Amino acid sequence: MEDLARLVRWFRHSSPFIHAHRGRTFVVHFGGEALLDPASRGLVHDLALLSGLGVRLVLVPGARPQIEQRLAASGAAIDYVNGLRITDTHALTCVCDAVGSVRLELEALLSMSLANSPMAGLRLQAASGNFVTARPLGVCDGVDYLHTGEVRRIDAAAIHGRLDDGAVVLVSPVGVSPTGEQFNLYAEDVAVSVARALQADKLLFLHEGPALEHSELTVEEAARIQDTHIQRAVQACRGGVARVHLVPRAEDGALLGELFTRDGVGTLITPQPFEQLRAARAEDISGILALIEPLEADGTLIRRTRDRIESELDQFMVMEREGTVVACAALQPVSDSKLAEVACLTVHPDYQRGARGQKLLQQLEQKARAQGCENLFVLTTRTAHWFREQGFEPGELSDLPESRQAGYEPSRGSKLLFKPL
Repeated sequence: MEDLARLVRWFRHSSPFIHAHRGRTFVVHFGGEALLDPASRGLVHDLALLSGLGVRLVLVPGARPQIEQRLAASGAAIDYVNGLRITDTHALTCVCDAVGSVRLELEALLSMSLANSPMAGLRLQAASGNFVTARPLGVCDGVDYLHTGEVRRIDAAAIHGRLDDGAVVLVSPVGVSPTGEQFNLYAEDVAVSVARALQADKLLFLHEGPALEHSELTVEEAARIQDTHIQRAVQACRGGVARVHLVPRAEDGALLGELFTRDGVGTLITPQPFEQLRAARAEDISGILALIEPLEADGTLIRRTRDRIESELDQFMVMEREGTVVACAALQPVSDSKLAEVACLTVHPDYQRGARGQKLLQQLEQKARAQGCENLFVLTTRTAHWFREQGFEPGELSDLPESRQAGYEPSRGSKLLFKPL
């Protein structure tokens, strides 16, 4: 029964993400290491699950270790100059062989439908093709990079057509020029180009190694960090991709954890802050009620009906995270005075370590100053010390205007604190 309860709880918490992801276009890049890992089937099962939930999937697999294996076996190597690889004719043969084998292996894994596997009864169609037009990198600083190329164009219409047919699209890191030449491309750059061309809802890099230090970054913040994956994420966001996720590939289930939990397991990079502090809207009322009801039940807050919140909605600020209200507060000016009350300041228990309460209070202070208020006050039963830390000082009931004194409930024993603005 405990396992059942855990399963039901997880499904209920993940259902908003299931609805949000359905019909969205995700571009997923992972290195060739993923297919050499004995646990690769777990990743393929997770990708199949995404497709089954209605996600439009474009996969851009790398093949670096497979290429290096073939080069080593033939006694050759790809040379690097200024951090860029030089692909000669022999190396290109190894590249094409490795990339083709990765594509075929991935198609085979996506075709599995064994009765005792998570893909039982599933019939996934994998589609690949000449979606990438490439051009030679050319000669740079006197160095000819031969068959190393860069993306010239992505056939977005063709990819969309395959997605519309319900297929999972595979895009390989080998491109062809209009003259019929083949070029070795960086799979990560192909993924960025595909995501930008499709205006994808998400680009996911399943990187090797542990999770990165940061859990959330705006493009401005990310642009200051010297990391190759992060800089590619910045490039994608600036090209119109809504969100880029950097997820540790080797962590089993990390892809699902990133997509179906509110806080994820990797690093999210977005053009705008992932968490927004803003004025409350009508659609936030249910979230505000859900946030404050536990505190009303234990007596920390006075009860507020839905009708009351609707009538006072213009006084509320909320902090929204992935469509969920995780904190709220209200500023209630006292008529015929330069005084305003801080009310209903609440932060969800799971999010009380991010200084969200301070940020809400600072926003209310700015709002109060803009309205010509000179002092704030708060009535609290359990958080007096926190408000003292924010600059509030104890006061007397007689310090309030008579109109507000009349609304004081002696039975609650609330402490009164003031803060000058």
